[in-house]
Amino acid sequence: MNAHVEILGRVGPQQVAEVLALAEEAARADGVRPLNEHVTLHLRYGGDEHTRAFLLYADGALAGFAHVDPTDPVAGPSGELVVHPAYRRRGLGRRLLDAILAETGDRLRLWAHGDTPAAQRLAASAGFHRARVLWQMRRSLSDPLPPPALPAGVRIGTFTPGADEQAWLELNARAFADHPEQGAWTLEDLRRREREPWFDPAGFFLAWRGDRLAGFHWTKVHGSGEHAHEPIGEVYVVGVDPEERGTGLGRALTLTGLRHLQGKGLDHVMLYVDEDNRRAVRMYESLGFTRWRVDVMYRR
Repeated sequence: MNAHVEILGRVGPQQVAEVLALAEEAARADGVRPLNEHVTLHLRYGGDEHTRAFLLYADGALAGFAHVDPTDPVAGPSGELVVHPAYRRRGLGRRLLDAILAETGDRLRLWAHGDTPAAQRLAASAGFHRARVLWQMRRSLSDPLPPPALPAGVRIGTFTPGADEQAWLELNARAFADHPEQGAWTLEDLRRREREPWFDPAGFFLAWRGDRLAGFHWTKVHGSGEHAHEPIGEVYVVGVDPEERGTGLGRALTLTGLRHLQGKGLDHVMLYVDEDNRRAVRMYESLGFTRWRVDVMYRR
């Protein structure tokens, strides 16, 4: 079998279509999407000079893909890797990983969505260890929800496109200062999501204390696909200004968004949370969420 890897910054439309088709085949085979939303959006918009797309070809056909993002100058680059189901168990995953390591060095961090046995074997063979675990949690929306109890002096509104972007970006950076992905969002990251069909400002809640943005809860509704055969809601991002922590604002915002999703007639809601964020996990468990599956970041 003749195989080689091409490394690109920008990715052409035909290559984007081939990669997305490959990812769909992998999702059908594995029951979980191999590329997260950030990577998928980045790919659909053609990539840029700061990231790298690794395209693995076998006998002229696209057999594998990896995305690598510089993300964190201290922790090192992070990425995701997928091999087409028809080309697995031929050593191509390791070949693709070796190409990434040759380009990035030993500080590489790789996400394994669903933490499949194949991902575990590949990670172990290359000397990677588990460095971060992200839980997906779910709960039924048919169960009752208590009303939100807002801290005194806080009012809730909804996001206004074209007016609230800068305030939101500044708060997002403060709220997620220790989070390498979420805290680094740019205006372009935000606007790309505003252009997505799922974006609904009526489900993007902002908490104001006077003229200062104090917190937010951005909800999302998924259609069919990896999450469910029927639409499912998501606690997409909840963020609170560090000055507001301990006031109950995070819980109140979470309930505000959950009741919004419940009012849309959805049956279930999901969210993602770091396993070691025990404070957030306890809050979500107190609201009826339970662990559904895990994603794992491996690193050398």
